Amino acid sequence: MSHESQAKPSSLPSFATLFGNAPAVTTRAPGRVNLIGEHTDYSEGFVLPTAIPRFTTVELSPRKDNLVRAVSENAGTSTPVQFELGQEAKDDSWVDYLKGCTTALAGAGFQHAGFDLRMASTVPLGAGLSSSASFEVAVLRAIREAFGLSLDDVKIALLGQKAETDFVGAPIGVMDQMAASLADTQNALMLDTRTLAFERIPIPAAIDLVVLNSGVTHSHAGGEYRTRRAECEAAASALGVRVLRDLSIADLSRIEKLPDAQCKRARHVVKENARVLQFAAAMRAGDLSTLGALLYEGHASLRDDFQVSVKEIDLIVELARNTPGVYGARLTGGGFGGSVVIMTDAAAAKQAAQSIAATYAEKSGRTPTVLTLRE
Repeated sequence: MSHESQAKPSSLPSFATLFGNAPAVTTRAPGRVNLIGEHTDYSEGFVLPTAIPRFTTVELSPRKDNLVRAVSENAGTSTPVQFELGQEAKDDSWVDYLKGCTTALAGAGFQHAGFDLRMASTVPLGAGLSSSASFEVAVLRAIREAFGLSLDDVKIALLGQKAETDFVGAPIGVMDQMAASLADTQNALMLDTRTLAFERIPIPAAIDLVVLNSGVTHSHAGGEYRTRRAECEAAASALGVRVLRDLSIADLSRIEKLPDAQCKRARHVVKENARVLQFAAAMRAGDLSTLGALLYEGHASLRDDFQVSVKEIDLIVELARNTPGVYGARLTGGGFGGSVVIMTDAAAAKQAAQSIAATYAEKSGRTPTVLTLRE
């Protein structure tokens, strides 16, 4: 077992060594953990993420031409990648997320010159903690500051989403970028992804949030994620609505008549939207037992109806269920691997996390990593 708070020394030369001058701006954006509201955002539903104390940091200096030179501490090479603005071409590397940002800015009418960029991130890749959204938001913040662009935080989130959907090709909703742009670690971000209205709800002081990365990586660009979204769209069409957000618990009898896959996907989304609203109310009331019960219900729905869990994730949830001091746990993120969010008594967080991680490592043969929100 390892702990995500253990910072690794940088192996990448400094910005000045790489590019010959100090960076003009330095920005950062956090990863996120979604407490509840999974696979609802692309059906215009409700979500409730919070930021984690892991960040992508971007250093940037403007250039006088249209050349972009970029290097990532996480890519394992100190040789900058280069491309020209207006000539971005996808190459299935980390640079696609940067190219997606510059393409989205141009498409929205924002003009800027080229730049030199150095990035480093402590957000685990493929762990369901939105490393890509963290990078996109940090990049867009840096470009906004360096070139004086008139972009508010919501617009930055929307451009980050567009970068990932239109350029990278991952059919995601807007939750990840909104969380990276607007969330913090002291509050949960209650977000209506239809209207983009949001409310910051304080996380009760009596609890801590443990995020345990299973060691099974996932990708939003994969086929299964795309299939789930298509099934949601097909279910909405069959029920005569534009998106599943237009349905409620009262429509479950109609949902049950759909073909099996469509029925399960729609049932999850409708019930999950209701769970988010209940969870937000329970957070405001400090009702910890209800919060925990909703987490377990949400996981069962992701496992059985949305069918995005894997045996390693299910094992972590069951270990959490039998660990003292734990209120609830569930898969967080897109699924097919990634992480589990575990809500614990604040005083029990570290001991519970160590116990669950050690047993999981023994039973699964994998090396989990752990972080707690209140480190």
